[in-house]
Amino acid sequence: MKSNQPNKITALYCRLSKDDLLKGDSYSIQNQRSMLTDYANKNGFVNTQVFIDDGYSGANYDRPGFQEMFEMMEQGQIATLITKDLSRLGRNYIETGMYIETIFPRLGVRYVAIADGVDTAYNMGDDIMPFKNLFNEYHVKETSKKVRMAFQAMARRGERLATRAPYGYKKDPENPKKIIVDEASAAVVRHIFELCIAGKGPSQIARQLEKEQIYTPTMYEYMETGVRLTGFNEEMPYRWTPDTVSSILEREDYIGNTVNCRYTRLSYKDKRRVERPESEHMRVEHSHEAIIDDETWRLVQKLRANKRKPKKMEGLDKYSGLLFCEDCGSKMYFVRGRTIKSELFCFVCSKYHKHNTVEKCTPHTIRVGVLDEIVLAELNRAMRYARTNKEQFVEVAMQKSTAQARKELAVLQGEYNTLMNRKNVLSTLFKRLYEDNVIGRINDEQFRILSSDYNEEQAEIKDKLPVLERQMDALKDQTNGAEHFVAIARKYTHITELTPEILNTMIDKIIIGERESKHSKKTVKQKIRILFKGFGELDDLMCV
Repeated sequence: MKSNQPNKITALYCRLSKDDLLKGDSYSIQNQRSMLTDYANKNGFVNTQVFIDDGYSGANYDRPGFQEMFEMMEQGQIATLITKDLSRLGRNYIETGMYIETIFPRLGVRYVAIADGVDTAYNMGDDIMPFKNLFNEYHVKETSKKVRMAFQAMARRGERLATRAPYGYKKDPENPKKIIVDEASAAVVRHIFELCIAGKGPSQIARQLEKEQIYTPTMYEYMETGVRLTGFNEEMPYRWTPDTVSSILEREDYIGNTVNCRYTRLSYKDKRRVERPESEHMRVEHSHEAIIDDETWRLVQKLRANKRKPKKMEGLDKYSGLLFCEDCGSKMYFVRGRTIKSELFCFVCSKYHKHNTVEKCTPHTIRVGVLDEIVLAELNRAMRYARTNKEQFVEVAMQKSTAQARKELAVLQGEYNTLMNRKNVLSTLFKRLYEDNVIGRINDEQFRILSSDYNEEQAEIKDKLPVLERQMDALKDQTNGAEHFVAIARKYTHITELTPEILNTMIDKIIIGERESKHSKKTVKQKIRILFKGFGELDDLMCV
């Protein structure tokens, strides 16, 4: 039967997915085009037009070639659609069946699948067509499962799954599966980390990079390779965004780690990416050369964890994340206002500041100017002592820091063991719960409620365990903080101004005690404890 609408188009549709490439030359676009053209000429189909989707899965119909063709169908321009077989049209049996049996007839489009003997003009193949579509969907489902398993196996071997190297790196010309440092962009990465340590947030860093006219990662990639990545904007080559800066500050790639399987697809039908729980990430440490050292990385992560987003007023205080209440252990919040003089800006215990807190604390108020004087004097005193008593300072500080590290490690190990024991208990409880449901001791609703609670607790434990493991590893690998402090003391002969970089590099935390007279406007006694990185309090060190 020839096409009875000679003025309309005969659509020849070719599709090839990435998986189909493995099947050989018979599935190639060229061969599909040749087969469809020959069939159209031999069977009297005229006014042919080829539509191609090369590299697109048949699991859904979100393909540019198909969408262009379908739009023309809706406009009444196409009379006949021809494919090599049913699987070229699609592998979702429900959608494919809906198109063939409902949508195409409604639009007056005849459909032909050559290899499967389907021709809707004659109702040929109608009886077995649903089964073929079902098998085609089963095929894509199994293929998706196999691909996922293959990627997981590669991840376990420590192979890099990402197609592009992160900003700061480039593909190794001798081994595309490995990455090497790209010095030009790596310098920018180091600069970003330095700006963060100096107290700047992502928005401030982005503005600074734009001011310095540093190419954005997408623009840099285009200049180096000619590839236009998502977000590329040739008209704004220096317009960094806070999100781009944040993503760089958070990537473990820069300390030499590869983190695979961070994201997954909802299903083989739904290609939207969702982030996996951290417990399911596959981390390979020291897989490539680091750009940022571990100490800098940990400092930046600590700073970012403690930063609060500015609300009505710009800027963040230089003590962010360093001040803690002596009595309740809560963080101290920076308090200021448009109508308050800058010399009256102060820090207040968060449990006092939050009026809805059940267990309130006292204010522990300390003015910024007063704190600056105390910290500045103590920093300079510590550096003088470190310079003049280097050998004694290093020896005693190392002993003290080692003892402190062991103490902290014991606490973390205890918490880790508790979680592991609870994890094992939950596994036993869940098994018993399942058995009780099978033999009828509890009904399905009771099983659903109880198992849901157990699953939530198990998921929470899974997320906590990797965090504890990294904290313990950091303590085990802790370097001598005293040597580092001496090096800094030589760099800063005398500090005249406190900066976020100096504070976060040299101080671990500052503990604020309550004032002897809480609400007095006069100067009153107040205990301030400064714990330096590597050795703790200076007076404790000097007394040894």
